[in-house]
Amino acid sequence: MADAPQTTSRVVGEDWYGRDLSRVEHRRVAFVDVDMTEVTGTGAVFEDCTFAGVRFNASVHVEAAFANCTFRRCSFFDARFERCKLVGSSFDGCALGALAVEGGNWALVRMRGADLRSARFTGTRLREADLTNAVLTGGSVRDADLSEAWLQGADLTGADLRGTELAGIDPTTVQLRGAIVLIPQAVTLAEALGVEVRVE
Repeated sequence: MADAPQTTSRVVGEDWYGRDLSRVEHRRVAFVDVDMTEVTGTGAVFEDCTFAGVRFNASVHVEAAFANCTFRRCSFFDARFERCKLVGSSFDGCALGALAVEGGNWALVRMRGADLRSARFTGTRLREADLTNAVLTGGSVRDADLSEAWLQGADLTGADLRGTELAGIDPTTVQLRGAIVLIPQAVTLAEALGVEVRVE
């Protein structure tokens, strides 16, 4: 588990249900047991914050930044992130059912062992993300960048990976049975296995 950033203030047990977070800025704040269900907003900034037991269910975040933040035991059911930046953030013991991520930069995000079976990532930069032992069975990671991502022990059974950059992935360390890929991706995976691919 990554060390959480040092915080300088706390918000505990508050009800932020349905609040508009557009353009708000919070740095080094610890949010504990806060209800952020159905919050919305564009351009919010959270830097070096920690979230413990926070409910983000059905929330919508557009062009927001959650940089180097730590999420522990948070719920993101049906939450949506559009063109957001979560570089360096970590998720530990979070409920991520029906999470939808459109675009954005999630490089270096740590989601070790995360249950992402119903999550959808589209056009998202996940370069060097730590998805060790993550479960993406039947999930969707389309037109994304998974290059140099840590996927050892990850289960991608039946996942839709069409258009996603898979360079650097070792197919011997992940479950790929039934995963959906395009022909160029199939060639990349075959070459990673040492297969010599020829056109005839």
